[in-house]
This record gives sequence, structure tokens and C-alpha cells, in this order.
Amino acid sequence: MSGAARSFTPFAGRRIAVMGLGRAGLPAAQRLRAWGAEVACWDDRPEGRAAAEAAGLPVQDLAAAGAFRFDALLLSPGIPHRLPAPHPVAARAAAAGVPILCDAEFLFEAVRAAGSGARFLGVTGTNGKSTTTALAHHLLRGAGMVAEAGGNLGPAALSLNILGTEGVYVLEMSSYMLERIATLRFNIALMLNLSPDHLDRHGDMAGYAAAKARIFARQVAEDVAVLGMDDAPTRAIAAGIAARLVPVSGVAAQRPNGIWAESDQVLRDEAGPILDLREAPALPGAHNAQNAAAACAAAFALGVPRESAAAGLASFPGLPHRQERVAEIGGVLFVNDSKATNADSAARALASYERVVWIAGGTGKEGGIAPLAPLFPRVAKALLIGRDAPEFARTLAAHGVPHEIAGTLEAAVPAAAAAARAGAAPVVLLSPAAASWDQFSGFDQRGDRFRALVQALARVDGRAA
Repeated sequence: MSGAARSFTPFAGRRIAVMGLGRAGLPAAQRLRAWGAEVACWDDRPEGRAAAEAAGLPVQDLAAAGAFRFDALLLSPGIPHRLPAPHPVAARAAAAGVPILCDAEFLFEAVRAAGSGARFLGVTGTNGKSTTTALAHHLLRGAGMVAEAGGNLGPAALSLNILGTEGVYVLEMSSYMLERIATLRFNIALMLNLSPDHLDRHGDMAGYAAAKARIFARQVAEDVAVLGMDDAPTRAIAAGIAARLVPVSGVAAQRPNGIWAESDQVLRDEAGPILDLREAPALPGAHNAQNAAAACAAAFALGVPRESAAAGLASFPGLPHRQERVAEIGGVLFVNDSKATNADSAARALASYERVVWIAGGTGKEGGIAPLAPLFPRVAKALLIGRDAPEFARTLAAHGVPHEIAGTLEAAVPAAAAAARAGAAPVVLLSPAAASWDQFSGFDQRGDRFRALVQALARVDGRAA
């Protein structure tokens, strides 16, 4: 680190409380201290406090009695500050009039304090935001631009480097993060779609939509707002946008000054075709066509040439657990879509394939898989796992869909493979439409286990051959 970097202390004289010392909180506390802040850290988990102490950070019970004398509270996104009930530390901060912020807010402050005009690109939506964040970053880097990606996806915001004026931050922003920004302004803001999610945290759909719409807060006419046109709740947000609007669609909803896909295949804008998306195997389906349109809209706004963007779409490798093509065994494609933790997300995967053997189940969301009924004709057979497998089975039985309760992935994967090989379908799709907490530490562990089981099948198949 250079002497100039060591002397960069944009938060000198600030007292900042950090509550929650997980993936984002611990590196945030370390970076804030390195940048001159006086920090006090706390985590309700003993292991979180131990990690902070091991890093040499001061640990203080922020819920203890006494005045809450801090300039800001950096609260982990997963900890509520209003609904369904405020955490005691958040309640103390609110009572003291202390702003409750996310780490992306502090990154923005630091970048501007450094005198950098680096641009901020924010991505949100109920589904597709991780793919679009990674894809936009891929397009920028492919065009030779300086860009870093993080936030809700990948590195925490305060783990990213300070970029110069030529740089771009590509930040995935959850609703939990967006409700805790105060000055952060996105030069380019993307809203992909909206469907019911996290309603316990936001009260109702109106509260959830309002939190998401904060990605457009503080934008001005010279900024760019990229807005999905494929669902009514997202389209309704257009009326409140001050920036230049770029509408995007994955289902041929052509709009003036927009980017759309014809039959979810040829991506185009008013200047003509951009790419036949069949040349982008990591982006199947109409939902990914919209993701591609949004990423291109952002890239074009930042000066990426059309030819470079098209090449980037074709070379994009995709993300783990998001329609990840794990293997093809005996003519059967195995797809890991473990990130599909709700019905709306699973619908996007089911709509991408004509016929599947479907592995689903876990801890279901409100409504279960009933909203997927229009897609049930694509399901040759379902193998159900997890806590709510019996409920999912009742829904499938009511619609005449062949199914069995496998219970675990260890049982479901070979059963699904056998059904597919018997001619039921050419695709085995893990798209659970449910959370994973009943059997796994998260969707990523569930997807990793699926991948390992499929790879074990491939090894056996290879020996048999």
C-alpha cells in the first residue's frame, strides 16, 4: 500500500457501530477502521464476536444500557430495523436519531471523498439480479473497462477497491440494502422485475416495491434507469423515474428507445439485432433474454461498443446454481438451478425447457408451487425433497403430475436420472421453488451437493461405457 493509500481516512472523527459480523459486516468493520473511523462491533453469535476479536476489532455490546453515541449504525442486511420487529440495537439507534446504513452507502461516501468520479451501476429485482450483475460486469471487463462487482453478490461493497474516475462499480442491491441508503446515487440503475418476496420484512407488496424503487432515488436527468417491462408492478415504477428511461423485455415487448428479444432469441434495439441468444448458452429462456437486454442497456450507456457486448453475451459462463449446466450423461442434461428459492424463480427455469424431470422441494414459500400449474405440462415426473415435499405432492396430485417423494437429494438424483434415461425427458432440473434451510445451510450448499451427485453419476456412467 502506498503512503497516499495509508493516509486515506475519509471517516476520521466518525464513530460507527457495526452490528452483524458475517460476510459483509466483518470486512466492513475492518475497512472502516482502516479508513479512520472509530468502530464498535457486535454480533449476537459468539463465533461472530470471536472473529472480530481475532481481527483485533473492538467488541462492545451495542444493546447494553447507556447513551447510543454513534454517528451511524452499519446493520447487517439480514437484521431487521423495522419489520417484522426491530432488532434491539436498531431500535436504540432509531431512538437516538442515528442513521442506519448499509455498506454500499459507506463505499459511495469513500469514493467521493477520494475525489473519484467513478460511476455506480446498481442492479435489483426479485429474480435475475445476480446473473445480470455478473453479466454487466463481464461485458464491461470484456470491453477493457475498469470495473469491480460486489454487494449482495460476491465481495461485500466495502471489500472493493477505490477506483479512479474511469472505473465502474457494479453492485447487486437487495431490498434489504436499498432501504438503508441515504446519499448513494446510481448513475445507471437497473430494476428487472417484481414479484412477492420478503413481505414479512417490508409489510406488504407496496412496501417491498417501495424499497426496490429506492435504486432510482437521487437519479437526475443525465442518469440512466433501465426498467423491465415484463411484469405490471415493475412497469408501474416508470412514472416516478427522473432519469433517462431504457425499457427492456425478454418477450418482444418493443418499446421506444428500448432493448428487447424477439421470441426470446434475437436480442435487438432500434438500431437492429445485437445477438442471436442461441449463441449464448448460459442465458436460456425469456427471463435471461431480459437479463441480457438490461446488461446491454447498462453497457451501452457506459460506452461499450455493440460488437463487444455481443461477444460478451456469447462468452458469458453463467453463475453457479442459476441454470448451471452441470453435465450431460447419456443424452440427459443435468441443470442446477438451486438458487430458485421461490415459485416465480422456478417458473423461469421450467419455462426454459420443453420437458423435464423436476427435482423440487424444501421449505416452501407462501402459496407453495400452486402458481406453477400452467407449467406443469412440461413436467414428465417430479422428485420431491425436504420439509414441504408432502404439500408439493398434494398440489401435483391435484393436477395429475406424476411424482414421488424422494425425501433427499441423495435419493432424488438417481431416481430422476433413471426416469430421464427411461425416456421421460431429456433434462433433469433441480429448481426447488423453496428455501433450503431444512436440509442445507443455504441454496449454494444444496446446489453443490446436487453437482457432486451428478458428477458421481457421470463417473459411474463413464466406467460403464
